[in-house]
Amino acid sequence: MYENFKQVQIQTSDPEVKINLRYGGKGPPLLLIHGNPLTHVHWHQVAPRLAKDFTVVATDLRGYGDSGKPRGRDDHSNYSFRRMAQDQVDVMAHLGFGSFFVAGHDRGARTAFRMALDHPDKVLKFASFDILPTHHIFTHMSREWALNSYHWFFMAQPYDIPEKLIEGKEDYYILKKLTKMGIGKGGFSEETLREYARCCTPENIHGVCEDYRAGATLDFEMDKADFDAGRKIQCPAAIYWGELSHTEKFFDPRKAWPQYCADIRRIRSLPCGHYPAEQVPDEVYSELYGFFKS
Repeated sequence: MYENFKQVQIQTSDPEVKINLRYGGKGPPLLLIHGNPLTHVHWHQVAPRLAKDFTVVATDLRGYGDSGKPRGRDDHSNYSFRRMAQDQVDVMAHLGFGSFFVAGHDRGARTAFRMALDHPDKVLKFASFDILPTHHIFTHMSREWALNSYHWFFMAQPYDIPEKLIEGKEDYYILKKLTKMGIGKGGFSEETLREYARCCTPENIHGVCEDYRAGATLDFEMDKADFDAGRKIQCPAAIYWGELSHTEKFFDPRKAWPQYCADIRRIRSLPCGHYPAEQVPDEVYSELYGFFKS
């Protein structure tokens, strides 16, 4: 899937975590971060084309893919978006990049959002796919959204309730989640589904649960503090979402995002569901090339 890319694992500043990634290409550095329940494979139809003009780094978040999956702390801080963002900054520094572009999808977009706030000297441009900021979600959610995004609350339940309920049913869980449940699903090849199923292990499920536990507690409080203080992402931003996804159906991204980003250069829906890079890779490539090249 990633011809001419090199696969490595890089030690982060957390001694418990190495980040798995592939990188290749030439030109300005561009970090691509996947969402839940995916891996860096999510970008496989986009990254090789971008690598003609950028040095592309596609990583697995901690807790996902072949990256480290430490046991969650009592306060979930080692799975907060702040910690996940630091992992990615560590990776880019190890590769020799003090500043870079970043694009993220789903949990990867939330990681990139926090990175742009915490490390404004590192993030030159920020692109987001199919999210609204965590603060906005938790303060504007509806009954209909909650029913379609049940996993936010199921995964966030105390250890080890969701882990035990999924244990032994990982294949059933991952395939149903990606192809049947919720809004804007489908569009995956058999090859990518097999890869996501391979990575859906008990350790991965625990990492995902810790990710969502942190999201409902630490991450929300961080976002709320920034929002209340009027802090926004200052670098140029591009905001995308699927016209068939929950983001379009239950929210108004055009009104929400300017409350969190000071310099939005592009903001539009794409003709897809929740997984743009696999459902409409040509459009995703075109948008990212145009945004990061300008």
